[in-house]
Amino acid sequence: MGRYLVEQLVDRGYQVSVLCRGRYPELEAMDIDIIRGSVSDVETVDQAVANQDFVFHVAAKVGYWGSYEDYYHTNVVGTKNLLRACQTSGIKKLIYTSSPSVVMNNIDITNGDESLPYFDHYLSDYSATKAIAERLVLEANQPGKLQTLSIRPHLIVGPRDNHLLPRVVSKAKNGRLRQIGPGKNQVSICYVENAAHAHILAAESDNTGGKAYFINEPEPVTLWPWLCSILQRLGAPEPRIKVPFKVAFSAGWVLEKLYGALNIEQEPMVTRFLAAELYRNHTFSIQRAQQDFDYKPLLSFAEAEEKTLQSFMKSAGN
Repeated sequence: MGRYLVEQLVDRGYQVSVLCRGRYPELEAMDIDIIRGSVSDVETVDQAVANQDFVFHVAAKVGYWGSYEDYYHTNVVGTKNLLRACQTSGIKKLIYTSSPSVVMNNIDITNGDESLPYFDHYLSDYSATKAIAERLVLEANQPGKLQTLSIRPHLIVGPRDNHLLPRVVSKAKNGRLRQIGPGKNQVSICYVENAAHAHILAAESDNTGGKAYFINEPEPVTLWPWLCSILQRLGAPEPRIKVPFKVAFSAGWVLEKLYGALNIEQEPMVTRFLAAELYRNHTFSIQRAQQDFDYKPLLSFAEAEEKTLQSFMKSAGN
């Protein structure tokens, strides 16, 4: 999403600087300043933040398996570094990319809004550390000084996706994709260009300080029929095995204990967090974003889905 954010900011006439760890030729070809480094390095963060008006904090360690220390170092310490740098450098606004998982913890959510509470304990270290970071960001809001806000896009899909859809397709083709539960759960999806657009609208609005915002397509999808239709278009088999949720959740608990005891870095086939993600209803209201910064998707979901599929098929050589 960070790359789309840069492209849209440039299109709107902003002067853009990017802090990133790797080399990205597409970014280097653009008229922007690039700083190589990590949000965990204080001096690099100070350099990246200097002389800016807005800061978009998109960096995070994602996924559902890994050490808590790694998640905390990137997601919490990195956020603390950015907050301190923004406060001392006179930044006007910090826009933090969060996740709906900060209020998800093996519960069904239907049309959830921003009043949903945080949890004391989470099923994943990603969710736990993102929740800590989001609370730090929102608590740092200072009207008239540094304004802070949080954007919570849910299940980002789109062209150039290297995380969600490619992994689902790969598992399906390898015969490792399992349907969890009866397949009737509804989820909200967020198209990447719409997510980037929401970040910019929120940054430009005067109504967003100290608030969190769910961002996704207006209408949810029924997860498993939607995934199966995607797999069919991409020439991948549908999951043939359906696993009851209680079985998958229990297996996740066992595998987490086993992998943790043996210090296995490879992701387990299932964790409790992943089982709940694939079984529970997770739909969210975007009413607050509509009210506070007049959010409207750039592309309809049908347009976004087709653009995503065409891009995926092109990259796969289909």
